[in-house]
Amino acid sequence: MVRRLFWKMDDKLHHVAVTGVVIKDGKYLITRRSLKKEPFAGLWTVPGGKVEIHDYISKPRDTSIHWYNVLENVLRREIKEETGIEIKDFGYLTSLTFLKKEIPVVVVSLYAHHDSGDVVLNEESMDHAWVSLEEAKNYDLIEGIYDELVMLDRLLNGGKVGEWGRGISKSYGDLGDSNNAEDLKNVNFEDNENGIH
Repeated sequence: MVRRLFWKMDDKLHHVAVTGVVIKDGKYLITRRSLKKEPFAGLWTVPGGKVEIHDYISKPRDTSIHWYNVLENVLRREIKEETGIEIKDFGYLTSLTFLKKEIPVVVVSLYAHHDSGDVVLNEESMDHAWVSLEEAKNYDLIEGIYDELVMLDRLLNGGKVGEWGRGISKSYGDLGDSNNAEDLKNVNFEDNENGIH
């Protein structure tokens, strides 16, 4: 039976978040979420965060009515806050959505290159690693993240990516299936306060 959602607010409104795979010397930055950060406490992911109005409202508009590069600036801020590093040269990877207390959240997944700095984590993460695609298989990643790494790896090696799909890693000849499906059965997204990966 499909559960019908009754929105408490305008069904056109969404929260927006951005995540980013950072590339350095052919490896990808992943971080392990704090055991206090729900959902997905203790799992590995890529850094990112929510778009907030202060990310653009106090800045001059780029045209008479628009602010440009909002997601890139949010990702730059979030990665600096979470890891202490600077990034550059952004690219689009994929997008996803989920419900957080029945509020839809749209996540745009980007990638960027490391520009400067060494990783110094804030309280949101407890560990980090620079990994190759092969090495990423050994980490307990949030479902879908490995597939994003596969897409990016293929793109960086001259391949075509297309759209994200379940098990995309298998279609590229990898063994990396979504490795946390069992863990996700116990996650209650509706009671989640911090629902982005």
